[in-house]
Order: sequence, then structure tokens, then C-alpha cells
Amino acid sequence: MFGMRKAWERELGAAVDELVAADTLAFGGVGIAGKLLPVTEAYQRVEAAIDDHPEEVRRQLDRVLADGTPAGRAYAATLLERIDPAAARAAWTSLRDDPSEFTTFVGCVMDRETIGNYATQRLAAA
Repeated sequence: MFGMRKAWERELGAAVDELVAADTLAFGGVGIAGKLLPVTEAYQRVEAAIDDHPEEVRRQLDRVLADGTPAGRAYAATLLERIDPAAARAAWTSLRDDPSEFTTFVGCVMDRETIGNYATQRLAAA
């Protein structure tokens, strides 16, 4: 049965697995060289699948929100904003009081953030 899965499903599943285990939140290139982290590439692969397979992506994002690391949940809630803004708001709201930390990268700047603070900022920006 496993062989019956389509290539896009396998690729999406692999990208989502990467998000579930994410320890760093970075939406662009990091460091001097502006290199994309594997997890950023995974995020971009999931984002690219939204247009063609929104229902399947949505299902997978629920899995990341349930089982993911703090960074993984932040990626999932961010992607949810593209598919279902109300669900994204609910996800951020549920993360508001979570003190778990993750690493963020913006360009060369590495930082630590709690998922709760990050969620509060996303809700304020929405």
C-alpha cells in the first residue's frame, strides 16, 4: 500500500516531519551566506503545496500543532494563516501562555524566544 502514495504526498510528509522536529524558526536565509536551513526549505515546500493540496496541508498542520516542537508549532500556525485565518488565530491564542523556548534567526541575528511571546506578537500583528 505504501507504494501507492503519490510523490507529492511523500514529499509533503517528509517536509512536515521536518517541521514537527524543528528547533529553529527562520523564514529566510541565515548567517553571512544567507544559507537556507533544511527546516526553512521544508517550510517553503509545505507552503508551496497549499495551492494544490490545501486540505491535505491543513490536515498535516494539525498534526504539527499537536505533536510539534515549539518552533514547529510556530511554523504550522504561520502556514495556517494562509489557509484558515480563524484557525490560525485560535492556534496562536492557545500558544500564548506557553513558556517553551526556541531559537529564531533573522538574517545573521540568532535569538531565543518563547512560543508564548511569539504568539502574542503574531496576534497583535494580525
